[in-house]
Amino acid sequence: MVDFRPIGYVIGLLVAALGISMLIPMFVDLAQDNDHAGTFLEVALITLLIGGLMALASSNSVAGGMNLQQIFLLTTGVWVVLPFFGALPFMWGDLGAGFTDAYFEAMSGLTTTGSTVFSGLDALPSGLLVWRSMLQWFGGIGIIVVAMAFLPELRVGGMQIFRSEGFDTDGKVLPRAAEIASRISIIYLVLTFACAVAYMVAGMPLFEAANHAMTTIATGGFSTRDQSFGSFRGAPEYVAVVFMILASLPFVRYVQILAGSSKPLLRDTQVRAFLAALCTIVALVAIHRLLVQGSAVHAALREALFNITSIMTGTGYASTNYQLWGAFPVTVFFLVGLIGGCAGSTSCSVKVFRYQILLKAVANQIRRIQSPHGVYQLKYAGRRLSEDVLSSVMVFLTMFLVTLGVVSVLLSATGLDLVTSVSGAATAIANVGPGLGTMIGPEGNFAGLSGVAKWILLSAMLVGRLELLVVFVLFTSRFWRA
Repeated sequence: MVDFRPIGYVIGLLVAALGISMLIPMFVDLAQDNDHAGTFLEVALITLLIGGLMALASSNSVAGGMNLQQIFLLTTGVWVVLPFFGALPFMWGDLGAGFTDAYFEAMSGLTTTGSTVFSGLDALPSGLLVWRSMLQWFGGIGIIVVAMAFLPELRVGGMQIFRSEGFDTDGKVLPRAAEIASRISIIYLVLTFACAVAYMVAGMPLFEAANHAMTTIATGGFSTRDQSFGSFRGAPEYVAVVFMILASLPFVRYVQILAGSSKPLLRDTQVRAFLAALCTIVALVAIHRLLVQGSAVHAALREALFNITSIMTGTGYASTNYQLWGAFPVTVFFLVGLIGGCAGSTSCSVKVFRYQILLKAVANQIRRIQSPHGVYQLKYAGRRLSEDVLSSVMVFLTMFLVTLGVVSVLLSATGLDLVTSVSGAATAIANVGPGLGTMIGPEGNFAGLSGVAKWILLSAMLVGRLELLVVFVLFTSRFWRA
């Protein structure tokens, strides 16, 4: 039988920490003499109390550590429980959202998806805008720790090939997570501060700069404006591009740079592939706009660079309605959202390294067919790929496509059209943010969907953010018998 106490202890501590963090938007509202400050204080106290009691009740079981079964439950449990408490400020006070909408927004925030059900953002209390940004910021650093500490140990989706990079704690998951969190936190804070300063230099007001810095580094995409980056065209777009790319690179490389070695970043094959793919796709879309639509050179390049980078990294900002660019760019936007950034970053979706391994496996199989008696070894980044890694990647890619199909069918069963269903499923599983179509496209939001459709999508956000199998394994009988 599973001992849930260690899981409850860690989740309790995180819930309590979330409650303490609610004091930040409370002070923001107090500074602006906003009545919503009282709501944040009430929710903070309740969240802190519940989290503290949960941790206290489970504290006598911590010494024994956790087994892999408990780690699976902990990883999923954190992303199920924290959005519940994160949703409370949206339900109480001025906004008065229903539970479904509030939980959807909080789940979208913590999974750094960026899909929103709220409109009239320009008129929301400042504290609520800060809270939305903070949820994404927390989710960004949280997923880095999960990707670098938990997923390699759980052998999910081929992540085990990054098991020993930059950190060595003898395979003990929780000490490894603590070490990663302590090192990454400094880098994450520095990047966020630098991004905020750059936004202000580019002309953004302080409040907008701070909020967008948090959601940029988290590659989340929540904005303080209904028009997203349509309100900040020009220099802020270039700033966003730089920091979206930086946030999509492996954070372990930044740790190694601080240790005095920049060579691992320069030699990282997935970094080179990510940048090459991004530049190629941007060039294709910009050229299409120049030749087919006759757009001005600077506008075509800037808009293509910003919006392609935003969707490919899973950030989800939009500076214009790119659905008006024609069928080719729209198709490109749908596909690039399924690429993602590098492993060990705040970026989401499939990740570049899996496509690299897939292409290597295909090329290797072609060689086998051409020369059946030859001996071929699959290598990635100079290391031999084991069958375990290869099968994990193939299972992940298969489950990604199957899940995309299932979620699309479920959404269509709620009455949504084909474009909305398929793009909604893709943007939720890949944690991108905007979909396609008039309802959930770059100029819309998810408010008009039915309650059932929202629960399907927020479940897909959770599954996609945790690399699919971390959640799916919980529904197998063998897992509970282990």
